[in-house]
Amino acid sequence: MQKVSLYFENGLFLEARSFGAEGTAVGEIVFNTSMTGYQEIVTDPSYAGQFVTFTMPEIGNVGCNAQDMESRGAFCKGILVRSYQGRPSNFRSEESLDALLKRFGVMGICEIDTRYLTRMIRNRGAMEMIASTEIHDKEELKKLLDEAPRIEEINYIDEVSTSELYIHEEGRYDARTFRYEKAPEAKKHIVAYDFGVKRNILNELTHVGIRVQVVPNDTPAETVIEAYKKGEIDGVFLSNGPGDPLILTEEKKRVQKLLDAKIPMFGICLGHQMLSIAHGFDTYKLKFGHHGGNHPVKNQKSGAVEITAQNHNYNVPDAITEVAEVTHVNLFDNTIEGVKYKDEPVMSVQHHPEASPGPHESAYIFKTFYEML
Repeated sequence: MQKVSLYFENGLFLEARSFGAEGTAVGEIVFNTSMTGYQEIVTDPSYAGQFVTFTMPEIGNVGCNAQDMESRGAFCKGILVRSYQGRPSNFRSEESLDALLKRFGVMGICEIDTRYLTRMIRNRGAMEMIASTEIHDKEELKKLLDEAPRIEEINYIDEVSTSELYIHEEGRYDARTFRYEKAPEAKKHIVAYDFGVKRNILNELTHVGIRVQVVPNDTPAETVIEAYKKGEIDGVFLSNGPGDPLILTEEKKRVQKLLDAKIPMFGICLGHQMLSIAHGFDTYKLKFGHHGGNHPVKNQKSGAVEITAQNHNYNVPDAITEVAEVTHVNLFDNTIEGVKYKDEPVMSVQHHPEASPGPHESAYIFKTFYEML
């Protein structure tokens, strides 16, 4: 391990120890309260452009493996942990977290007070930061941070989306046999727009009997509409993804065209936000976002409280009730977590019903989408 210097936009300058990739990186710092699943978090494309502070103090102790990858790589800028364990002990481990981070060029920062950082983010809000194993002068780091574009100015979708169409053929992970099931026979077919989709979202879609054709984020809406008119597909899924949805002007136009064609649609996280924007209701940024596996969400129809996994900094406005019925509400701050649009076969949720990591109490939502198709 070597020294790494950190500078935050509120003027804080810290020194810590480095593992993973070396170099200099700029991004937005957030915190995640999940107690398990650090590999799934690191490989979630929605974290592109961000540094993730783990509130769980011990990270790295179970290593990493190919089965727990949520995408083809790791897209976050870096992770901050209190204590990194470089000697994993787990029968499923194939490599250390350090090796995985180096493979994908992601910085690891340890021996730092993550409780202090979490309180700082809660009080001041998510902010930009710079970390470097090369530069240790505070003023130089400040200059580089001031000159760097903010996360709200960068479109990360092109980086995390698939470059070519493919059919997802995997099912749910079976913890008894330690393997992914083969997708069951499909009775419905959909196109899934990949804005940075997680592997286990696709697994849950196939599990309920949906054939999933994953397409790049720049796939023309006209192509999808034509397939729907021919009866080749039954609906569209809009995936999770990174960054500020308000800068995705081309994606917004495609979603608006799909809405005009009356195609059944389901969105998760960024997809949920894009549907709101396409309906004319712009999203807003939360102070420090929702990131973790322990967020209580109330199902407005059943009255049940579900513990959910979440990862987002942006939210849809209360005014969405003009065109949609609110189906789920976050009990931490009463923000909207799910909607069903009025007079349209369109639904969406802000949280992650697939979990991974996290509880699976919201997995029924995929079945609801299947029944809507």
